[in-house]
Amino acid sequence: MTESTAAKSACVLSLENVRKKYRGREALKGISLELNAGELLGFFGPNGAGKTTMIRCISGLLRPDSGKITRHVLADSVSTGPVRLGLVPQNLAVYPDLTVQQNLEVFGRLEGVSGRPLRDRIGEVLKWASLEDRAKSLAKTLSGGMQRRLNIACSVLHRPGILLLDEPTVGVDPQSRERIYAMLQELTAQGAAVLLTTHQLEEVETRCDRIVVMDHGTIVANGTLSDLVQQTIGQPHRVILRFDHPYTKPLASFTLDEPRTSATCAIKSMKELPQVLSVLKQLDCEPSQIDVRSYGLQDVFLELTGRSLRE
Repeated sequence: MTESTAAKSACVLSLENVRKKYRGREALKGISLELNAGELLGFFGPNGAGKTTMIRCISGLLRPDSGKITRHVLADSVSTGPVRLGLVPQNLAVYPDLTVQQNLEVFGRLEGVSGRPLRDRIGEVLKWASLEDRAKSLAKTLSGGMQRRLNIACSVLHRPGILLLDEPTVGVDPQSRERIYAMLQELTAQGAAVLLTTHQLEEVETRCDRIVVMDHGTIVANGTLSDLVQQTIGQPHRVILRFDHPYTKPLASFTLDEPRTSATCAIKSMKELPQVLSVLKQLDCEPSQIDVRSYGLQDVFLELTGRSLRE
């Protein structure tokens, strides 16, 4: 492992058996987790799973009842303290009656950045967030997507090594969603650790390096999408032959259900599909339907919880 690779994979945040009761219920039930530099980690789960409570505990807005949350000092860091933290809450946290520029100035000073470094940094984040031409606009006149991007820009003026985002794409249009994820990818490419919570399946599946599934205050799965599918379902693809009448003969590589009207073959790669379908040449009767499906995060979630996703 090279020095740069090691730096990007270094643990910057760890949670050990974190518990928290919130509004009369146990919102976190012993959460343990590590977040690494250069990683985009997606927390997925239904409303009420504990995602926001966890973000608030990490950021210091809530104090855990027990357990330990540690922001680490990187071995090659020039800073003498732990990795700095940035927070983007679910509800917009910008001043509507200030301009984009003024919002950035205020949040920069709150994070200890001022003078020429702040002016330079504001220019950088305006370009990064695609808000250069709206610097003099009042925040309340921006579209929802622009306000979200401004909210994120305000959180990174002090160059945090850890960025926490709670539902950062709620209510934004597809173009703004794409820009937000491009912004986050730039941060992770620079070595920042990004943790976001969402209940959007597609976003977690396609955008995140690692996925953590939460439900009822616990972590029920942790890994890449392929890891989670393998751990819960097995092979990621299925070929299903359906018959109008029971098929009585054995089928190589396929498992017939009890009525013998459906035969299933699990495969690791779509490259195996031609070989698997070659069985059709051996059939006495043609199947009425052939289904080929791949399993994703929703299948993993249902396998883990045994129920449909909740609103």
